[in-house]
This record gives sequence, structure tokens and C-alpha cells, in this order.
Amino acid sequence: MTRRAVVIGGGILGLAVAWELTRRGTAVTVLEKERTWAAHQTGHNSNVVHAGLYYKPGSAKARMSVAGNKSIVDFAREHGVGVEVCGKLVVATAEAELPALQVLAERAEANGVPARLVSPEEAREYEPEVSCVRALRVESTAIIDFPGVCAALVRLLEEKGADLRLGTPALGIRTGRTGGVEVATGSDVLRADVLVNCAGLQSDRVARLAGLTPSARIVPFRGEYYELRPERRHLVRGLIYPVPDPALPFLGVHLTRMLDGSVHAGPNAVLALRREGYRWRDVSPADLLDVARFPGAWRLARKYAFPTGLDEVLRSLSKRRFAASLARLVPAVGPDDIVRHGSGVRAQALRPDGSLVDDFLIETAPDQVHVLNAPSPAATSALEIASYVADQV
Repeated sequence: MTRRAVVIGGGILGLAVAWELTRRGTAVTVLEKERTWAAHQTGHNSNVVHAGLYYKPGSAKARMSVAGNKSIVDFAREHGVGVEVCGKLVVATAEAELPALQVLAERAEANGVPARLVSPEEAREYEPEVSCVRALRVESTAIIDFPGVCAALVRLLEEKGADLRLGTPALGIRTGRTGGVEVATGSDVLRADVLVNCAGLQSDRVARLAGLTPSARIVPFRGEYYELRPERRHLVRGLIYPVPDPALPFLGVHLTRMLDGSVHAGPNAVLALRREGYRWRDVSPADLLDVARFPGAWRLARKYAFPTGLDEVLRSLSKRRFAASLARLVPAVGPDDIVRHGSGVRAQALRPDGSLVDDFLIETAPDQVHVLNAPSPAATSALEIASYVADQV
């Protein structure tokens, strides 16, 4: 008898898992509560295929992003999705950042990432307007159309007869009377041998709905983007990143030339006032209460609220501050050169002690697999994570 699986979540990870299970002979139903695929994290990110240099050697992020860098690019090329391997520069703008840049270079080598340290003169051969004291040139970073990848996965799943359901939230989950799982959607009760939770910003809630007590809670962070005005796009040829703070999970405000030639700037990182809140006015009292009741959120706030959190909020509210962050990388960028472009929300898993979960987190229960932390580079690593999850299934 054919095994059946229900996958909750229609972003790149849920669709990749569904495709991998289908390829292995499992009959799959995908439930997505929104009316479109890739409606949240996948459809609101910077569309960068990461190379894998930021992550601790041996970690799942390191292994899967290096492998995923190749597999997602190969998939895009095979299925006619826009992709360009353009490389990027990580730039140290002050002497104090050189030790951290050296650590990145060593991590790149340990993880098998093609990268090399370059002088300011060499850096300006790639980016004539950049300002730095030294830089790391990373060759395998790419830009891609991640929603396009999702559309390709949907086409493949439809061709194989997968049951794809938009506008269908999972409202109840329980163990079946004879094993497996039962998922109530409001209009139907689905019975399957296994449940896979790829619900992103709602993943911890889905896990609790299924009877699991997850080891981490999702706290949403909004990242806001600007873009360069068309007449100023010439200031950036490719991708320019700062040296990140190793104590934070975010890479810092950076500049990214997209496939259509536009140049995006961002994101910053501020607490979202709703799990799927893309603007300051998007407020959910229930979501805020959920954060306020979680001890880990208060412990995180005590650690990062000042000055880091305050700086991020001020940058969110001030176009001039945002532009000043960009001018550290490209001095020619000023406040008049940028316009608001939109935002995304990152599902950051947080432990009760206030520590950020710094690697992918996947937990299992009988007949269940729950992906509880899959922020960047999860889109890059989607096909690799899917293979791992399918092995668990």
C-alpha cells in the first residue's frame, strides 16, 4: 500500500519536501493556509543563494548550504528558473573588523567555499564604488528567483498528481485510531501515515497542535528593505555585504543587485508586532501576548535591547540612518538615492533561556517530523533539507 504524507506549509521548504517524498513514491497532500504559494518568508527574502561561509564548520547549516548552493542552482537551470552565479564581496570598512573577516575566510576554507581575501584595489575591480580596508571575495554566491523555484516545484507536483490545497489551514491534528495522523482542515479530515510540519512562522504552533512540546519558540523579526533609484543602480554591480556581528543571527544591511537589475538594500531587524506583520501598523495582540509570556523573549531583550535593538528601531524609523549604514559600504549612497521597497519576516527560533537557535532545528515524534527552525540559509538549502526530512519520514 502506498504511504501517504501530509505536509503543512507551502513555502519553498514544504514544496521541496513534498517533491522529494513524491519522488520516493509517497502520496503527498500539501496544506497552505494562504491563497498563494510562497506567501511569507520565501516570497519576501533577498533571493540570494548563500555560499555557506558564515556557519560553524560541521553544522547542518554549513553542510546543507554548501551542498544546497549547487543543488538549487542546478534545479533552477534545469527548470528554466532565473538564476545567476555572480559572487559577492564581504567588506571590512575599518581595521577593527579585520579579525572577524579573517575568521570568515577560515570558515569558508573549512566549509569548502571558494573564497579569497582581496585588497581594496582588487575589491574595487569588482565594485568600483565600494569602500573597504580589505574584503573577502566569494565566488559561488548567486541570485535567484525563489518564488519561481516554488512555481516549478508546484508544476512538478501537479504532474505527479500530488494533492495541493491553497487556502486550507490545519485546524486540528491527532494520532489516528490505528496509527498515523489525522488532520482537520475545517472542511475535511485527512488521514495519513506521517505529518511533516514546514509551517515556518507558525511551525511551533503547528507542533503544539500536534501534541509536541517544541524545545524552541518562534519570535518574528521584521526586516525592511529599500532599493536604489534607477538612476543610481550603477553604484552597485553585484552583492556587497558588511562583516557580520558573530553574536547576532543577522548578516547586517547589505546591497544586492537582483535579476531584473534593481538593487535592494537591507534588511534591518526589528521585532515584528505580528507573526506575519510586514509593517509597523500590522499588530496582533495575541501574538504580542505570546511573546510577552515567553521568558526567553525577555532574556533576549535584556541581552540585545541596548544598544543593538534600539539602533535597529531607529534605523527602521529614519531613512537617513538607513542610508548611513549603506554609505559605510558605498559612500556615494545618500538618503535621496533610496526608496522603500517592502519587508520580510524571519521566523527566529528562541530557547527558554533566551539563546537563539543557531542551526536548523528538526524534531520528531511518532509519525511526525517538525521543522522548527529554518531561517536563512533554508531557501538555499531547501533541497538538502528536503532530502534529510524525507529520510526521517
